[in-house]
Amino acid sequence: MQDIAEQLRAWHASGRSFAVATVVGVSGSAPRDPGAALAVDADGEAVGSVSGGCVEGAVYELCQAAIASGEPALERFGYSDEDAFAVGLTCGGALDVFVQPVVPGADAGLDAGIAHIADGTPVALTRVIAGPGALVGAALAVTADGVAGTLSPAPSTVGGLERAVVAQARAMLEAGRTGRLVLGLDGRPCDEHGRGTVTCFVESYVPAPRMLVFGAIDFAAAVVRIGRFLGYRVTVCDARPVFATARRFPEADEVVVDWPHRYLDSQLDRIDGRTVLCVLTHDAKFDIPLLERALRLPVGYVGAMGSRRTHREREARLREAGLTEAELARLRSPIGLDLGSRTPEETAVSVAAEIIAHRRGGGCLPLSASDGPIHHDVSRTETESDAAGGPTPRPHAA
Repeated sequence: MQDIAEQLRAWHASGRSFAVATVVGVSGSAPRDPGAALAVDADGEAVGSVSGGCVEGAVYELCQAAIASGEPALERFGYSDEDAFAVGLTCGGALDVFVQPVVPGADAGLDAGIAHIADGTPVALTRVIAGPGALVGAALAVTADGVAGTLSPAPSTVGGLERAVVAQARAMLEAGRTGRLVLGLDGRPCDEHGRGTVTCFVESYVPAPRMLVFGAIDFAAAVVRIGRFLGYRVTVCDARPVFATARRFPEADEVVVDWPHRYLDSQLDRIDGRTVLCVLTHDAKFDIPLLERALRLPVGYVGAMGSRRTHREREARLREAGLTEAELARLRSPIGLDLGSRTPEETAVSVAAEIIAHRRGGGCLPLSASDGPIHHDVSRTETESDAAGGPTPRPHAA
């Protein structure tokens, strides 16, 4: 929903009713991840996407129906070999889509969630997508230190459940996770297919992951551009003020003049498992102190530019500095995948490809070289199982 948050806030501020269709479960080669959303306002304007085109028309109609009825709906879209012209996913996967009408001012949880997402406040927007009818569609906006909304007009009837949902949603927010949460009516975790369960979809919205690019060289400019394209907040750092300038890197979110290792030391409270470090200096006086620290931090990716010879010498120096073989194994050097890259732009594509493959678990082979799954990352399987209770998903060409 984050990519359409500004439009939703504009509709909301104008008092315009709308409906949001959100992908809450995927399986197989589904085109969009959980959290992808399409919204339709009362005038028929649409923004966003849930499938890249496969089922947009049907979802658009569901949104219009939800606006008219005021009722949420959970639908499943799949694929059928028996009816190739039916509404479904030609890629062979399946999507669970939750459609929810939104009336500005009518639901404190939705109101706060839309506002937080639009202004960048970390929030876990939590909605009941299946369970007892009175609870379906209820929303909570859970932040690190507060909660907006309620699961029931009579909180005493779901007090334990609501406390459990808030606690679990806050934990998912801290981890930056989006997915389903299944609890019993007493608030205890349980199997999704059991009776008396409540299924929530928790969308965690956290600040953009960080990309730290060390070395203000020509290759860095291309890496900055592709990093921004991938959704990272990009910082360029170099100890040489003549090179580290905003004019040379206009697309960077931040340009810092400092020794790389000293700057990294100052950022320990702002980096996490999603942070990527691209060390492009290939100069030992910068690289070694920086990598000695970086390879001991819980960041997502550390890559360093240089020739094979530079890499061997770098590894030897890092061993002398006391790094273990396990720590050294985290270093991606020479940085990037073997694409035959020559230009800075081609090299940036190579670096980005390795970052994506490392993050998602890709095999770095042509898709045509195998017949296995296209999507490798485990996170997509977290919401694959069917929802239990509440509105029954109706298979579309399933």
